[in-house]
This record gives sequence, C-alpha cells and structure tokens, in this order.
Amino acid sequence: MKNGLPKIILSLSIIVIIAGCGPRGNMTITEKRQVVMDMEKETLARLYREAPETKGKIEKAAGYGTFSNANVNLIFVSAGGGYGVVVDNATGKRTYMKMALGGVGLGLGAKDYRVVMVFKDKVTLAKFLESGWDFGAHADAAAKAGETGGELSGEGDIISGIEVFSMTETGLALQATVAGTKYWKDDKLN
Repeated sequence: MKNGLPKIILSLSIIVIIAGCGPRGNMTITEKRQVVMDMEKETLARLYREAPETKGKIEKAAGYGTFSNANVNLIFVSAGGGYGVVVDNATGKRTYMKMALGGVGLGLGAKDYRVVMVFKDKVTLAKFLESGWDFGAHADAAAKAGETGGELSGEGDIISGIEVFSMTETGLALQATVAGTKYWKDDKLN
C-alpha cells in the first residue's frame, strides 16, 4: 500500500484537474455557457440550503461570482484550475471567467469544490473583473466523496469588499498553503 499511494494521488490529481477545467470538447459556445449556468444554479441552491442568510446578502450585493475549482496538493506544491461566472446585480451582465491556482506549503490530496464570492460594492466588483487576483494563506481539511464524508469550509474576506463561501464537492485533502489564485475573463465565452 505504501508504494501505491503516490500512484493513487497522481491518478486522483489528474481526474480532479480534468474535471475542474470547465466545459470542453466539441461543445458550442451556447452549450459551454449552459454548463457554467447549470453549475451556478446548483451552487447557489446548495449555498442557500446550507446557509439561508446568504440569499439576502447576494440580493443586496453589487454582484456575485460562482466558481467550480479543482485543487491538487502534492507535498510542497498546490495547483488547480476552474471556471465560473460573475454577475453584476445592477445590470444583470454575466462575465464568464477562468481561474488558476498555484501555491507552496504543506498539503496532500485532491478536491473539487465550489466558491461563491459576494461583491459588497460596485468598485470591488469592477476591480475584480479587471484584475481578478487573490493572494492569501489558506488552511483547509476536507474528506468527502459524493454525499458521504465531511468538510471544513471557511468564509471571510479575500480582500475588503468580497465575502467568500467555499463548499467541497468531492475529494480528500489536508493542506496549509500560501496560494495565489488568478481569475481572468474567458475570451471565448464573453
């Protein structure tokens, strides 16, 4: 078993990264957007079920973003990728985005998770859409497979003006990393 652990982790890592990279293949632009909208709808429904007070926060906010992320931790390195959409509540404009994560620290495992960002004001929303950068320390523990297992999720400000809610979908990870996450507009879907 000891010799098989690296192969298991590598296999899980590849599966999670591929799953988290977003709509692919021979899909049309409309079909890819629909995949993102379905993820958004499912993520918000789950958030509202688990934390009903967030619905009012999102409705009153300048906007919100939902992201599907896959993250892999291999001892000292963390990497991940994903996709999502940011919605301006005042105009209804949808901005489709991609994301990538890289970091250093102690970690082992892979996980698939969803993030909802609540932009408290118009300036913060505009700044995120233009620069989309988040850098910070992160400590996390998650063990979940389908409907079984547990998760430890946090909420807080990435930067002043953004509140974040994270929900683990699947995976097994224990990590303490300093990671940078870059968000950028998806030129093909916008």
